[in-house]
Amino acid sequence: MLPRERYEYYEKQILCSYACLSSETKGRLRQAEKCDLRTEFQRDRDKILHCNSFRRLKHKTQVFLSPAGDHYRTRLTHTLEVSQIARTIARALQLNEDLTEAIALGHDLGHTPFGHAGERMLNQLNPDGFHHYEQSLRVVDCLENDGRGLNLTAEVRDGILKHTNSIADTLEGYAVRYADVIAYINHDIDDSIRAGIITENDIPSEITNILGHSKSQRITTLVTSIVESGITPCNGEPGYEGHKVTLKMQSEVDKAYKKLHKYMFDSVYTNPKCKSEESKAQEMIGNLYNYYVDHLENLPSMYINLAYKYGIDRAVCDYISGMTDGFAIQTFKELFIPEGWTKY
Repeated sequence: MLPRERYEYYEKQILCSYACLSSETKGRLRQAEKCDLRTEFQRDRDKILHCNSFRRLKHKTQVFLSPAGDHYRTRLTHTLEVSQIARTIARALQLNEDLTEAIALGHDLGHTPFGHAGERMLNQLNPDGFHHYEQSLRVVDCLENDGRGLNLTAEVRDGILKHTNSIADTLEGYAVRYADVIAYINHDIDDSIRAGIITENDIPSEITNILGHSKSQRITTLVTSIVESGITPCNGEPGYEGHKVTLKMQSEVDKAYKKLHKYMFDSVYTNPKCKSEESKAQEMIGNLYNYYVDHLENLPSMYINLAYKYGIDRAVCDYISGMTDGFAIQTFKELFIPEGWTKY
């Protein structure tokens, strides 16, 4: 047996009946020869890990814009933390860890510079709207690999698209959705404490008495709650049409998490100290957008071709959303900030 075939056999022996087997994938957008060494989901994980969009995540905002410190999260470190949490859930529930990891690594590839502030601005400007989860799928389908895309499997593509507010077709995709919210709420608390915005003692005791008094305790509580709830029947619940089973947090933990999210929204996500620079970032994104809509010829050639195929607004969104924070700032300076006189 080839190494891939041995691992496909191993999956059938060890994974639960609701797990997605790599040997039973629905396939890719374009037929591709199988790898002798890796399963289809392992290949997808590696494709994402080695792509340009993944590397650019290290210079994209998570919550704090261009923070002065090495220990604040970026979009890349967020992605890695999501991957770790999702894999823990998947392994504990005997789901496909490789599929889970591939979805987690790819879920934010379409995020804009300056985090959700950039996303909101592009959504406001583009007549067709802009959402990072849709853009993440567009990155792996159309933009990566010089416009050829990564040609990922249907299950990874589905998990990427549905990681925010839809029910994925696989439990692995739903594990990533939970891992995403567990990761960001806890590392945002950590970064906010580091920034002096809040302290651990500021978090209401009705929350910490259930979830824990540290980042590690809270993550453990939330992940354990999902694992102990297990794979549960949907029982025809609204929003779960067509799905037999799902993942859930235990009721008490879920209520505490929602209270924690509200606390973070009120204390951090809308805090003027945290968001004081967002209006500047949004204005900059708006100026870049309007400039390129009016000067299509100044886009790189790939995006000019995309404009003829998908429309100017979509191509401009493709280009700007792929920028890092630093590249967006530098581009803005070159286009709109006059330089001092240089003698020729």
